[in-house]
Amino acid sequence: MSKVFSSDIGFDVALEALRDGALVGVPTETVYGLAADATNEQAVAKIYRSKGRPSFNPLIAHVSGVEMAQRYGAFPEVALKLADAFWPGPLTIVVPLNESCGIADAVTAGLGTIALRHPLGIMADLAEALDAPIAAPSANTSGKISPTTAQHVFDDLGDKVAVILDGGACAVGLESTVVKVDGEKIILLREGGLSAELIEAQMGKIERGTRAPKVEAPGMLLKHYAPRLPLRINAKSVRADEALIAFGTPLDGAMATRNLSKDENLEEAANRMFAIMKELEDSGAHGIAVQPIPHHGLGAAINDRLKRAAEGSGD
Repeated sequence: MSKVFSSDIGFDVALEALRDGALVGVPTETVYGLAADATNEQAVAKIYRSKGRPSFNPLIAHVSGVEMAQRYGAFPEVALKLADAFWPGPLTIVVPLNESCGIADAVTAGLGTIALRHPLGIMADLAEALDAPIAAPSANTSGKISPTTAQHVFDDLGDKVAVILDGGACAVGLESTVVKVDGEKIILLREGGLSAELIEAQMGKIERGTRAPKVEAPGMLLKHYAPRLPLRINAKSVRADEALIAFGTPLDGAMATRNLSKDENLEEAANRMFAIMKELEDSGAHGIAVQPIPHHGLGAAINDRLKRAAEGSGD
């Protein structure tokens, strides 16, 4: 069973575990990550085994800054501008992989690109101390609800993780936005904690590539982020045996209700979504209904997660 430490006192223990090739649960501003040394093939293989993650689904490599990122990926001018504008933060940038850079093959899933992110907080500090990127998908069984607290990680993967750092609830609560840089083009591969509108305000128009026929980056699988109960989105009514995820004024008639945001605040809704899903899994309901969420700003990422959750729910 894993050992749980507060982030402020568990840093050295977590660092030693990473150096030993073990897995560590680490908080980020987005969700908790299942972390391993991204240059250690055996450690990265543990991530896939522990999560039950398909081998064709690549991982994000978390770095301490642009300098470390450039050791592993080729950053054209557009990518450097993105990093300058939005790092550290909830943005993953997919760029061409540098040959013979030392990254574990499983991190890129055989692609000629690598997904890199400079996160806020302790994950970046660990990468700096390790002097290597940290591969870290969300710290949950593959396809299930992403964890936003240390308790979520412990409940799901407690016997598979050597150390869990408890940094409290995640500030953003949604995984990072993923973009691919192709020459001068920026292609959106996954909606996330940084809205497309904010990227376009800084960088100009970007292409939407979220319907790509192949997996080019983490989080692109159709069935993902799913609760055990059947989940129904864009609900205009609710059945008596259903729990309700409300947004704004709740619908009547649910056996249990949790509100993403009474004030219809999309940032609050994004922060609370995964935690509320986990609560309602154990509500005794036979299913979960979700009221409609606007598609602008972070609402696009929320709807993306809900759609994927609905596809995989009840499995």
